Amino acid sequence: MTDIDHRTVVAAHLEAMDEEQVRALDRDHVFHSWSAQGLIDPLPIARAQGSYFWDYSGTRYLDFSSQLVNVNIGYNHPKVVAAIQEQAARLATISPAFANDARSEAARLITEVAPDGLSAVFFTNGGAEANENAIRMARLHTGRHKVLATYRSYHGATAGAITLTGDPRRWPSEPGVAGIVHFWGPYTYRSAFHSESEEQERDRALQHLRDTIMVEGAHTIAAIILETVVGTNGILVPPDGYLQGVRDLCDEHGIMLIADEVMAGFGRCGEWFAVDRWGIRPDLITFAKGVNSGYVPLGGVVISDEIRATFDQRAFPGGLTYSGHPLACASAVASINAFREEGIIENARMLGTDVIGPRLREIAARHPSVGDVRGLGVFWAVELVRDRDTREPLVPYNAAGESARPMVAFAAACKQRGLWPFTHFNRTHVVPPCTTTPAEVLEGLAILDEALDVADEHTA
Repeated sequence: MTDIDHRTVVAAHLEAMDEEQVRALDRDHVFHSWSAQGLIDPLPIARAQGSYFWDYSGTRYLDFSSQLVNVNIGYNHPKVVAAIQEQAARLATISPAFANDARSEAARLITEVAPDGLSAVFFTNGGAEANENAIRMARLHTGRHKVLATYRSYHGATAGAITLTGDPRRWPSEPGVAGIVHFWGPYTYRSAFHSESEEQERDRALQHLRDTIMVEGAHTIAAIILETVVGTNGILVPPDGYLQGVRDLCDEHGIMLIADEVMAGFGRCGEWFAVDRWGIRPDLITFAKGVNSGYVPLGGVVISDEIRATFDQRAFPGGLTYSGHPLACASAVASINAFREEGIIENARMLGTDVIGPRLREIAARHPSVGDVRGLGVFWAVELVRDRDTREPLVPYNAAGESARPMVAFAAACKQRGLWPFTHFNRTHVVPPCTTTPAEVLEGLAILDEALDVADEHTA
């Protein structure tokens, strides 16, 4: 049998499987993340294209989740698919110890769009590993151990990354790795500092961070890690001046600033990296997700020249078998080039300023369940409440079971109308692919508008 015949047999076998076969095999053999296995029934997906995917019955869903906020370039982009196919035919894999053209070019392109002075890339398989290696680099570079991270954050599920994480997903893994200290970042709508304006929130959050550094001992702190724009925990856009304030504190005390751009980077905020919006130069940037939209697993750390120099004559004690995998890097090269050639960054920025932001504000005015809308680019949150005056969340913090029912009902209303939402706690996030058209966004927002009637039923 020839290679072509073999591929045809494999493809035919998979295509012949129907929905029930897929469900049965999944139920019998797949162990799903973040789930009680006996309480879930994952929807089998048959195909996807652009901003849509289809189940086996032919039902089409407009994806307002970009899966896990990672399919930035949309589904089945022909240039990215072709790059993977061509690379697989030429060189499917090679050890990280060798130089490889796809890896080298991907690193060049990534550093080219990063802030000046970050000129090297350490490749990983995803965002959690990127954050693990970033804190390792910061600790070795500074000779210090502590790392500060915010409570409203998610940095991954590996041992160090889950300890960095501030949200409840870290609880079952505690006690975590040593040396992680959490603090409150800015969130004007639900201020921990009783602020009444963005300016107050910025100043009080920075003072809180300064106080935390003082009592932890600046000389013991290797790094502060921040999601530039907080992702799953609320799409919290920092007040203007906050990130510069953090940068100044880091410079004052010799602390490394790590920008976690796993979710916010590569077009999601209408910029190559979200830090570009505020002109900030971190010491390390972690990335994954949008760099190649998850077509093949890929992540990494963009490294400042100063930290890179630490390891010129000193071995970096870290590595991964699949670091800089050729298929993943080829897909990143194709994706970055497509972003440039097709104006995808500009499209994402325009969608935020001209379509999503204005339309969400109109929707909010009609629905008493909408307490706040906020975001950038194709990275928006709609925060749902029972009472606008008291700002009581539609469901309690970390709700499950019956207490989560209003959000479950809202999500079901979206899906029944052909919209696949991204919900977390008392929020729905509007995070379609960066390639989504204005007409598609308006289609989805019209469905969201209808589904919010369900949330309104639970308001005071």
